[in-house]
Amino acid sequence: MANIRKASAAVAFAASAALMLAACSTDGTETEPTDTGTTGTTEGSNEPVTLTWWHNAVAGDNGENDLGDYWQKLADDYMAANPHVTIEIEQIQNEDLQKTRIPLALQSGDAPDLFQAWGGGELATQVESGYLMDLTEVLADDIERLGGGVAPWQYEGSTYGLPFQFGVEGIWYRKSLFEQAGITAEPTTMAELGEAVQALKDADITPIAVGAADGWPAAHWWYNFALRSCSQDVMQAAGTTFDFSDPCWVEAGDQLEEFLGTEPFQDQFISTVAQTGATSSAGLVATGEAAMELMGQWNVFVYEGFTDGTDEGLAALHDDLGWFPMPATEGGEGDPTAALGGGDGFSCYVDAPAECADFLSFIMSDENQAGYTEATGALPVAPAAAEAVSNPVLVELAQVAGNAGYVQLWLDTSFGTNVGGAMNDGIVGIFAGTGTSQDVVDLMTAAALTQ
Repeated sequence: MANIRKASAAVAFAASAALMLAACSTDGTETEPTDTGTTGTTEGSNEPVTLTWWHNAVAGDNGENDLGDYWQKLADDYMAANPHVTIEIEQIQNEDLQKTRIPLALQSGDAPDLFQAWGGGELATQVESGYLMDLTEVLADDIERLGGGVAPWQYEGSTYGLPFQFGVEGIWYRKSLFEQAGITAEPTTMAELGEAVQALKDADITPIAVGAADGWPAAHWWYNFALRSCSQDVMQAAGTTFDFSDPCWVEAGDQLEEFLGTEPFQDQFISTVAQTGATSSAGLVATGEAAMELMGQWNVFVYEGFTDGTDEGLAALHDDLGWFPMPATEGGEGDPTAALGGGDGFSCYVDAPAECADFLSFIMSDENQAGYTEATGALPVAPAAAEAVSNPVLVELAQVAGNAGYVQLWLDTSFGTNVGGAMNDGIVGIFAGTGTSQDVVDLMTAAALTQ
């Protein structure tokens, strides 16, 4: 395939036994740390500077916004230490931020200085378009300290962003609904998941919620089937070659079609969104209207947004929430212990002032990573902050990541905007009954040829 862009070489990475992914080096090269002075202060700077910062930490239905509040605290702390800097924050809902606001801002040349970045092929596209600041030298110490978790934010040996959290996905469930349906053990195989689905239906409980209207939540089911069907070599090579000729990619769609045939999802799942409102897939699980949802580590905080925000309400939710890894499938060449994962990070616009990199270093300090975890309960990237994790379910997620044969970056992020978008569209077609397993592969292949 001529003229196909090389995506990030690090679309999948080994998971260590540590609480989060952390390696001694990030790109296999020896980089001499430089004394950048990025300590959260830019002493000697007198000219006024305004930094604009876009992130997706918006308030939930109950108005609580622990992450948004913490980001504001860090901005306030940084401005106090650097009086010449003003940080202007805009909180934007995730779907709007990733799919519309950031792409349009970058294309217009009027982008925010610091903004949410998800790494992988999407980042590679932004780098090749000249949109991102190269942080390799100025943040060398931070890159070395954070280790292998930085890999998805690197492209061709350089670093263009830093992650603030990283984790794997699996199936969240309500323990009380499992008990009501007589389910006594977490499913470990697709056959057992099928039995659980039927038991829940027999108890007049919606088994699984999915926000197919947003595309990617539905697509993640196919991703997991592909992870089990395709060998690690095939999976990792696809991120750079965009070769989808191996029959495992079609087999993933066949497995999805078979699973859809059991009717595991809520009514009108095609028009259901993932995270906004009580009728979203997250809302259905949070309010006990559905028993399960396939999602990443972040979803515990989405669920919290549907409580009344009191300590009692949060405690009741946490006590009733369970999580288990995506069940194993029969056959396939994939590693049965492999997991899909990803994270959230920040990148600086190419024309952002130097203070952008300095503020990003401040956000990612060990102290502030630990504070992030204590404030939100989320999984940090900095190894030194791992001990701050207290949520037992998130500790379990981290252990799964640590024991995984490898962690594969979300496929739409890994493959980039064009191929990833075509893939998701094809998968939603299977959910809607308007597409086939082969259609997904054909759409991905056609999209790759246009890059």
